[in-house]
Amino acid sequence: MNKTVFSGIVTGILALGPADAQEWRSAYTDTDSSNCITLSVDPGYSAELACPGYKGYPLLIRDGDLRMFVSYGFDARDEMAAGQTMPNFNSIGEKLEWLIADDADLGEQPVASILRYHLDRSEGFIPDTQVLVVTRIEPGNTCHVAYIDALANRNANMLARQAAADLVPGWDCRTMEARRIGNPDPHSAD
Repeated sequence: MNKTVFSGIVTGILALGPADAQEWRSAYTDTDSSNCITLSVDPGYSAELACPGYKGYPLLIRDGDLRMFVSYGFDARDEMAAGQTMPNFNSIGEKLEWLIADDADLGEQPVASILRYHLDRSEGFIPDTQVLVVTRIEPGNTCHVAYIDALANRNANMLARQAAADLVPGWDCRTMEARRIGNPDPHSAD
């Protein structure tokens, strides 16, 4: 399925305006693939799905080499987030938290997301873990901005929301590198 068809799957947003993190609120959608359209599939190796996100905002979920990639927007395939994932084999959680802002011209707009990744580290003989990934959502500037170990931090969800509020405004995907927030994974070499 080409970019035009992907763009036509949902209607909505052409651009995002600046948003004040104080006005953000959370909304949740499922990452269940039953509401998605399959864009491509290579059985046993990879699949790419176009899914309706918050109020139909385009969501791209790709599975490749036992790793999940999630990107957003009408040009989701071209966003940096489309190529970002965790280094270990992984899967994504069932719920996606959208951080929503009000735009005077466009109404409610997603500005960031928080998604739980489940990391399989059985080959390394260390326990599996979970990481919350904070992603900035802006056409042409969508990428990971923060990683929070969900098991090493009791308040991981609060840390993720605060990281979004602190980092997303003004974040430049081309020049900035995602940050690790909170307590590190005790089994990590970092």
